[in-house]
Amino acid sequence: SGERMKPARRAAPGPLPVLGLLLLGVLPGLWMVLVRRQAAAQPVLEQRPPAGPSPGRWGWGRSQAAPGLFSGGGQKTFRALLAVPTVAAGPEELGRQQGSAASPLPLAAVSPVERGIFWSRELEEQVPPGFAAEEAAAWLSAARAARVASLERGGCGRGSNRLAWLSDGSRACVRYGINPEQIQGEALSYHLAGVLGMQERLPPMALALVEARGRQWEPVQEELRGSHWAEGAVVSLTRWVENLTAVVAPAPWGTEASADRRLQPLSAGELSGLSLSQLVELVQWSDLILFDYLTANFDRIVSNLFSLQWDPRVMRRATSNLLRAPDGGLVFMDNEAGLVHGYRLLAMWDPYNEPLLRSVCVFREGTARRVAELHRRRSAAAELRRRFRAREPLWSRLGFLSERQAELLQARVDFVHRHIAHCRAQ
Repeated sequence: SGERMKPARRAAPGPLPVLGLLLLGVLPGLWMVLVRRQAAAQPVLEQRPPAGPSPGRWGWGRSQAAPGLFSGGGQKTFRALLAVPTVAAGPEELGRQQGSAASPLPLAAVSPVERGIFWSRELEEQVPPGFAAEEAAAWLSAARAARVASLERGGCGRGSNRLAWLSDGSRACVRYGINPEQIQGEALSYHLAGVLGMQERLPPMALALVEARGRQWEPVQEELRGSHWAEGAVVSLTRWVENLTAVVAPAPWGTEASADRRLQPLSAGELSGLSLSQLVELVQWSDLILFDYLTANFDRIVSNLFSLQWDPRVMRRATSNLLRAPDGGLVFMDNEAGLVHGYRLLAMWDPYNEPLLRSVCVFREGTARRVAELHRRRSAAAELRRRFRAREPLWSRLGFLSERQAELLQARVDFVHRHIAHCRAQ
């Protein structure tokens, strides 16, 4: 509205009004420079994920997806996670590709990687704490002392497993192995995670001896008869965790693998423009892939890679034995294929396991340091044995790795150490 201007009849503005207009145009730019400099001086990665359950206490509250990348986007949210375009996409384009509300890190923030191959300390501090050591120890102590009040079918994987309600009100998955080496692999993998400093990603696990007339199992003698479990068998009790959701592999393990079956290395160069939630996810994935290589666990990502030959979209589906807690933390579930069973099948699965390890060139510094120590001291099996014997009262019922298996564990530690050194050299 209003009268239209008639430029031909108006006098040209004098020099002072023009100067004033120029200043008005420049001031916002100067202001933005000052704001960005101030933001750059602030501590990196100050933003926090939305408030969720108390640290380490997964299972509280209603089921929900993790904030950011994994909220409400479905499978398409994973397809552009680590795709490496010829020209880096801007924040708006990344948000459109990912189909999520996750915002990228501030442009003023420094790289999430330190010294070329380590996740930054500030970024690691954003990773959900998982199962805190004190809480895990308290649960294990209570589970060993509790009686099994009831056993239910379903919810714990294989048909021979059961969901147990314990007398203290908690729940546990009782895993009965088809053969003893599966329970041995589950137990040893859990304690190797402790040696590596990543046990908080695995639910607390204890061993139990099946004795129908023993104090622990007496209330469920009828259920035991229907389970066909052998008297005196060793089973594992794993803490039941509620409200877990499926996890789809991010690229390059998802998109890149399904496109040409050649995994491209995850390195610092591929991380620009990713959101905080995406980076936090990748920190956990780098530990997971290293852990699965050391244990030769083929029943998670590797089995999906194997299935690409007849299912080109398998990497865009849920990853086996990997779930996400409401706070965004990954949970490494059901590790019974590790160390024992996996070591017997190396010839079949290492053609997939080795390229998967080589696809990671950014690591948690603490994990790399522990691998370096195990390499230098050649003590991988010795430290695992020491921890297993000290923390599992029933360890002798399962025994330990054979001499050959112990040698394989050390050889795989050495291989990981050489791979990290290679990434450093690159």
